[in-house]
Amino acid sequence: MELIAIVVALALMQYMYFAVLCGQARGRFHVAAPSTSGNPAFERQFRVQANTVEQLVIFLPALFLFATFVSEPIAAGVGLIFVLGRGLYAHGYAIDPSRRGPGFLLTFVSNGILLAGGLIGAIVSLI
Repeated sequence: MELIAIVVALALMQYMYFAVLCGQARGRFHVAAPSTSGNPAFERQFRVQANTVEQLVIFLPALFLFATFVSEPIAAGVGLIFVLGRGLYAHGYAIDPSRRGPGFLLTFVSNGILLAGGLIGAIVSLI
């Protein structure tokens, strides 16, 4: 499970980095808490952070399911693609929201593979 632990740590560290960027944008653009709107640049950073939490809710259990019922090394590889996708998503979204698509697609496909694989693997293990 070392590979999975490394991927989980990377994903969570990346999320923490996005949270720091969001907090910095809040200060830079004078968006007082608890407001979540104001300057568009802040709103983009906020959406990156929020969307990453939404994706982590799927990613983390799906990663463990796939690692348990299919393959830990493959799960770790797909997990790294997820982390890469989140990075591309964040970078694209910060520049221009219309550029977030490729990163979102990598994230979505990674989650789909992990979840479907984990489910199928669990079902097959019952048979």
